[in-house]
Amino acid sequence: MFFRILPLLLLAVIGVTIAAEIDYPLDAPAPDGRRPGGTLTQSMPAPPIAEEENKDLKRERNYPDQPPTIPHTIRGYQIDKNGNKCLSCHSRANSARTQATMISITHYMDRDGQALAAVAPRRYFCNQCHVPQADVKPLVENNFQTIDKILQDDANAAQKP
Repeated sequence: MFFRILPLLLLAVIGVTIAAEIDYPLDAPAPDGRRPGGTLTQSMPAPPIAEEENKDLKRERNYPDQPPTIPHTIRGYQIDKNGNKCLSCHSRANSARTQATMISITHYMDRDGQALAAVAPRRYFCNQCHVPQADVKPLVENNFQTIDKILQDDANAAQKP
């Protein structure tokens, strides 16, 4: 029994010794970024939740097969196994009446590509892929360029003498 506990006891002693030798400040300044200001040990209040955009303007997609973002607020929408508020406007049956974009025909197909009369269960929870947008400052710098922009820049550079 003692020989089973001895290695664990030695590891604990070594760990405490190493931790005591390292002069690591426990109250170091927190890195600026997602949680600016304060120190590592302080609990800072969370920033207020930003308001969702409600412009109803379609955004450009940045890559093929990117799910479109939701251009309006969905706060208070029921999207669970008992109901899906999105389908009240975006379903095949309601989109002409509401003038909302109809959901893709791919959402009416099962995993084998067979057409279904209703939205496929695996595509039923819209906010798994589609997300509303908030008008906030980005957390990190983004210099993403679409392929169209890159090709246009290359074509412009080739035309210059």
